[in-house]
Amino acid sequence: MKLKLFSFLFFFNYTFGQSPSVVFENANTAYNNAKYEKAVSLYKEILDQGEHSAALYYNLANCYYRLNNVGESVFYYEKAQLLNPNDQDTKVNAAFAQNMAIDAVELLPQTQLTHMKNSFFNSFSTEGWAILAVVLAWLFALFIGLYLWNKAPFLKRTFFILAILSSLLLVSSISISFMKSSTEESTIYGILFSEKIDVWAEPNSRSEVLFLLHEGTKVQLLDALQEWQKIKIANGSEGWIKGGNIRSLKDFK
Repeated sequence: MKLKLFSFLFFFNYTFGQSPSVVFENANTAYNNAKYEKAVSLYKEILDQGEHSAALYYNLANCYYRLNNVGESVFYYEKAQLLNPNDQDTKVNAAFAQNMAIDAVELLPQTQLTHMKNSFFNSFSTEGWAILAVVLAWLFALFIGLYLWNKAPFLKRTFFILAILSSLLLVSSISISFMKSSTEESTIYGILFSEKIDVWAEPNSRSEVLFLLHEGTKVQLLDALQEWQKIKIANGSEGWIKGGNIRSLKDFK
């Protein structure tokens, strides 16, 4: 499994200690020398400095994969995909990590229309759609300026059409960004770190046990009642777990 190179920028000067870029390179060196625990420690040192990136999470996941730590590797691959959903290396390695997990949860079948919609929405992260909206806003302003500045009828029509198209794309990208942001805020996913746990039909120990889950399974958090949590897995099955150790993918670390 290859590592990602240092790919994020820092805007602070560190007077004491090493900068995140130096620590990142040292961690990569430790990984390449098969010192995976040391690499984990160094990557997490960067997280402790308040920095994060898809490359950092990806490399950290690789370390945990080498250490046969299922939960942690799945967790950090998922976090890397949240920041860079189209990275093929992350997708492939995440699949390897999922294969280490005991639970083989099949995805709920989707219609072709739903699949196309999700693929389009996931072309960029929420931040990616927001950046695209900014670029389109500048293009719209540029085309309007060129339309007003030019006197030739053909060029005026061309820039007017381009301005209309960029405005439509601008509105679409802003709408998608808000929709993705709203969905991500209301939908909470986490990775199960309990070695094995029962999933119950109701939030009490007198109800029926529906199925078992194991470490490394991705779950959606639906509800909570005291020590019980209602969860949903990728195949659509729902149930309640008691005292489960679930780490939300929204957690910074």
